[in-house]
Amino acid sequence: MLLEKNLIEYCSPTLASLKTASLFNHPFSSEKELEDQLAGLNSQLEGKGISLLVLCRRRNKALIYVCRKSRLQADLSRPEVGRFLKAYGYEQMEVEAALNRLKERLNQEGDFPHEIGVFLGYPLEDVVGFIQNGGKNSKCTGYWKVYADEREAARVFARFRKCRTVYARLWQAGRTVWQLTVSSSDK
Repeated sequence: MLLEKNLIEYCSPTLASLKTASLFNHPFSSEKELEDQLAGLNSQLEGKGISLLVLCRRRNKALIYVCRKSRLQADLSRPEVGRFLKAYGYEQMEVEAALNRLKERLNQEGDFPHEIGVFLGYPLEDVVGFIQNGGKNSKCTGYWKVYADEREAARVFARFRKCRTVYARLWQAGRTVWQLTVSSSDK
């Protein structure tokens, strides 16, 4: 199934509990088929602390957000993150309210809501740096553009790449997404 292939390709670090969340565009031909697939995966993976949801749809593509809500809540609970997000109209720092505001921002006309980096577990300094620099002048680029701790980011990027390679190999060898998803102790 293409959705599972995309989960492995784009979300392995999240499935492995190395990252708060991941995001990918997924083509679909039928709304019902997409909803059924997401419901099935959510039913399988919720016990391991993973949630999948559509943030927005454009024509026949859905922007799918895959997250560990417990980690996202921990990220949103940091005072500096709350102050940052309030500037973009986020009133509440509970997961559901914040995700609803993110969906609103994604579906508005105009600039892309680059604060989404916070929802993906990127370092706040790098999200702020990206916004302030308009995506230019980064120290390095990997899973995100780095403006602060280049050395730590390089280590994280290497871990994510290795995870993605191992997960792709195991999935191609017959392991299921459920088998490859690490259980979260704080679902």
